[in-house]
Amino acid sequence: LTYWFFISGKIRLTKWFTSDWTTKEKTKAVKEVSQTVLARRAKMCNVLEYKDYKIVYRRYASLFFIAGTDADDNELMTLEIIHRYVEVLDKWFVNVAELDIIFNFQQAYTILDELLIGGELQESSKRSAINALKRMEETEKEEQAMLVL
Repeated sequence: LTYWFFISGKIRLTKWFTSDWTTKEKTKAVKEVSQTVLARRAKMCNVLEYKDYKIVYRRYASLFFIAGTDADDNELMTLEIIHRYVEVLDKWFVNVAELDIIFNFQQAYTILDELLIGGELQESSKRSAINALKRMEETEKEEQAMLVL
């Protein structure tokens, strides 16, 4: 399972969970898939084929969230994972926007890591994911306060 996240056509986050592709192959795939998805009309299906994979995507305002999955993976489950990720981003950043992801990409990756492990949904509870992020943030603040002393 591979996730690519595009905003206004520019890649902001990329997470490869499993892949035996080289960096060059990954770059080519991201370019081809992004061009294909961005060229599609809004009313078209959110699932398409790319080589031996299934591409599932969803657009939220100017944010495109794209997942590359195995051909036998459930595309509705993938859409639900994308939606859950957006919901948690939206709750954490309070109406997430492109700038939130640009300037806080570490937090966006942390949220993704809270929800998914090895490309599989690990935590479906938004509250649990947000609470874990709050605990991490508190720990960071405590460590920084100790460094100041």
